[in-house]
Amino acid sequence: MKATSNSKPHTEKLLTAAECASRIGLTVRALRLYEARGLLTPQRTEKNWRLYGAREIARLSEILVLKQLGLSLSSIVELLVNQESRFDELLAVQQVNLTERRNQMEQSLRLVTTLREKAARGEVLSVEDLLKLAKETQMSEPTSDVMAWKRYEQARPRIEVPADPGSLLDYVGSFLFSDGLVARITLERNRLFIQLVGQPPVELYAEGADRFFMKVVPAQVSFTRATPGKVEAMILHQGGFEQRADRAAPDAFEAAETALAERVRKKESAPGSEAVLRRVISEHRAGKPDYEQMNEPLAQLVREQLPIIVPELERLGEVTKIDFKGVGPDGFDVFDVRFENGALEWGLCQAADGKLSGLYLRPTP
Repeated sequence: MKATSNSKPHTEKLLTAAECASRIGLTVRALRLYEARGLLTPQRTEKNWRLYGAREIARLSEILVLKQLGLSLSSIVELLVNQESRFDELLAVQQVNLTERRNQMEQSLRLVTTLREKAARGEVLSVEDLLKLAKETQMSEPTSDVMAWKRYEQARPRIEVPADPGSLLDYVGSFLFSDGLVARITLERNRLFIQLVGQPPVELYAEGADRFFMKVVPAQVSFTRATPGKVEAMILHQGGFEQRADRAAPDAFEAAETALAERVRKKESAPGSEAVLRRVISEHRAGKPDYEQMNEPLAQLVREQLPIIVPELERLGEVTKIDFKGVGPDGFDVFDVRFENGALEWGLCQAADGKLSGLYLRPTP
């Protein structure tokens, strides 16, 4: 078949509507519906027959992934119409989702195997055993799907709109997250900035009423109001999570920055920091990190990176020496860790609630 001038080069493989629907597992009626809703614009032959190439199939893949994540067709239309396909982001969403499902299945299998072995030895399963099994059973895939969808939505291109100059002062001040991290919103020449303790300020760009986005990273900030005109909290949308920070005392950010600067100056690690690091390394080598001792964003990141970290720690062998190097400007306690077969620099950060809020490892500089 010969496509009209708006089609791809003739070297691209093009499918008819029936072929495309059959190969993907859809109906031709579904293709027509997506076209009617503005999600698809198939190419046309001189006789006006529809043809589907790489561009159209990439868009169909986006639609199907978003449907799998539980979005309605109306929501998908709102998200995708007049937007170019972002195939790399689509693959990233699928990778995160599949990795999370795999990790969840492996964790469930380990628990079931342990309980079966216990029962085979004639031991009675305790209430704690049964509670763990019940909790594991009710953990379902939609949780992963929701997070994957949020990551996808947060990573989509944003459109900047003019900010309301009269409302910008409403956002200025300090905000406190539940884990003790403090953020500050400042206003400079009608430009809004957000800054977390130990990090540089980042400019915010308006995309709607009380809604802003960053250009340096795929993250957004929205503000909530208790009463008209009064902002009571901000929400950071990043990495598939939505973290709320309530308005704090005006000097909360400065106080936190001063305390961090003093720790850096004195090279003062957080209490028990080395013991926490030893525990973390041991758990990671065994492939069983204690996610309850991490905040949710860090726990999710560790789940994704664990298949890479475990083999590396197995290769390095046992820990032979740990030296505290100091406190980084971002508040991380930094350690040189010597293993039997190499060395790594580790950094960890503990939130005010005692949970790990940050963790990294890299080759020693």
